[in-house]
Amino acid sequence: MILEIAQIDIKPGSEAAFEAGIARATELFRAAKGCRSFAMRRSVEKPQRYRLLIEWDTLEAHTKDFTGSQPWKDYRAMVSPYFEAPPQVEHTELTLQAF
Repeated sequence: MILEIAQIDIKPGSEAAFEAGIARATELFRAAKGCRSFAMRRSVEKPQRYRLLIEWDTLEAHTKDFTGSQPWKDYRAMVSPYFEAPPQVEHTELTLQAF
């Protein structure tokens, strides 16, 4: 399992609109092949910073099957107008789980 972490900084004042767009986009991820879960967290210290935490079966499920697909384009159309800068994305593997 791969965890995608996308850090997204949005334009000040667009938090509610961005969150509404993400809420609509959850159905696109729910239907995506290989997508296991989708969560969003907002920074306490930097309220315009969000992190999407998306679990994929494989790296390819995200990078080949989803990225560039029509659902991905639809997702980007819902949220990209609020981006301050392009999202920073990385993929991680679990190496330790203590609790």
